Amino acid sequence: MSVLLTGATGFVGKAVLKNLTFYDVTCLGRTRPEHFHGNFIQSKLTGDTQINDFGKADIVIHCAARAHVMSETVGDPIELYREVNTRGTLNLAKHAAAQGVKRFIFISSIKVNGESTEKGEFISAHSPVNPTDPYGVSKSEAEIGLKKLSTETGMEIVVIRPPLVYGPGVKANFASMMKIAKKNLPLPLGAIHNKRSLVALDNLVDLIVTCVNHPNAGNQTFLVSDDRDVSTTELLEIMTRSAGSTPRLIPVRQIWLERMGKILGKQAVIERLCGNLQVDITHTRKTLNWEPPLSLEEGIKRCFDG
Repeated sequence: MSVLLTGATGFVGKAVLKNLTFYDVTCLGRTRPEHFHGNFIQSKLTGDTQINDFGKADIVIHCAARAHVMSETVGDPIELYREVNTRGTLNLAKHAAAQGVKRFIFISSIKVNGESTEKGEFISAHSPVNPTDPYGVSKSEAEIGLKKLSTETGMEIVVIRPPLVYGPGVKANFASMMKIAKKNLPLPLGAIHNKRSLVALDNLVDLIVTCVNHPNAGNQTFLVSDDRDVSTTELLEIMTRSAGSTPRLIPVRQIWLERMGKILGKQAVIERLCGNLQVDITHTRKTLNWEPPLSLEEGIKRCFDG
């Protein structure tokens, strides 16, 4: 079986490529992945790029995207996201369908369903879409277009919506938390009782590879997580232990953190630290007979070991 992979130099795509050893792989992107000696198609992904060679691929795994940026400085970022994440994705998929690709696996985002959940509530595979930022909107619009294309062409679409993905080489907020854990400074974060779903990179990759040839994966939307939700306090404690130290977190009531954030103009930071975002992966588990192979503790340990 032949697979065409996009985004093979990125955080997720690089890990996917390492796990496709039993497949004939073609990579498509702007630069050739390091140490990859297979078929490579140099191309950027936009709404009008002509892609006439898929290396006889049966399956496309589409990891390439304009990544989510916490603090956008562009005046109108939605069109930048749409050009890559929506129009670029749909253009790639149309070319794939025209060249006989049987299944198109799209790495979307839980942001399609929103930024948060109420206490005790979960996002499931059947929850309504509710994107609230340009990145989430661009991914949601791509999903809608892909499903329409599937109806028109018969090419199977598989959508995977991960929450925050962490693993060796992770950047952004998770990397900042790792630095905090390594320094092990006393922090007023010892009494946060929120719940958030995360997914280890290895767990996400395992699901992606499972979807390559699983007979039940076609035309399905899958949520993915480590199947263990944690509070910010629990997460920092696990991180600190993984860094080889004993946690030193001071239990300060959440309401005081929120007030402090308002005074310091850091409300968004406190909301991310204290908010809930839980996903229900029951549909994924039952449909694919799949379980995340890595525990959250082991996943975090690999971040520090890697």
